[in-house]
Parts: sequence; structure tokens; C-alpha cells
Amino acid sequence: MATISRVFGACRVLMAKAATTPAATATGKEGKGILKLVRVSPPLASFSGETELSRATAVKKVWEYVKLHNLQNPLNKREIQCDDKLKAIFAGKDTVGITEVMKLLSPHFPKAV
Repeated sequence: MATISRVFGACRVLMAKAATTPAATATGKEGKGILKLVRVSPPLASFSGETELSRATAVKKVWEYVKLHNLQNPLNKREIQCDDKLKAIFAGKDTVGITEVMKLLSPHFPKAV
């Protein structure tokens, strides 16, 4: 047992806590990539109830709505059966695959300049 504690004791020096920098601890609201808040189109804004969303938040809100209203196809869970509210943001499609969700939400976000 003495040899084990001696080995682990030496490792503690190597595993010292990293120093935190002000940039690492700052929790700014500005995200990057899919976490960046941007103004969305009127149909997506009326669906979500917010005028600014991140892409990740928009997908989360769609999935919350799908789960709440039980819109997944029971025979194929990878398919969403759209109601009128979802058709407004999914280009009028009756059914949408889970891999299409982000592609169909993309036109509701402005292109980067």
C-alpha cells in the first residue's frame, strides 16, 4: 500500500488545478456558431414566441413541441407528423425526417455577412 500512495502522491503534483483566466470565467451572452443568438423570421418567431434564438434553441423548441403534442410517427420514430403550426416553419411538408429538421429551419435564420 505504501508504494501505491507514493505513486499517487507524485501524480497529485502533476494534476494541480489549472489557473483560471478572466476570459475563461466570463459568461457572456454572445455565443458562437449554433449557440449565437440571431433574429429569426416571423413564422419561427411566432412559433417559438421569441424574436431572437440560437439554432440549437430553435431545434430544442421544435422537439419540445413535437413531444408535447405527440407528433412522432409511432411506427417510425425518426419521422415527425407536422400539424399546421409545424407546417408553417417546415415549408408546408406533412412529414419531416429528423435529419431534415435543421435543414428546414435554416432559411429562418439570416445569412452571416
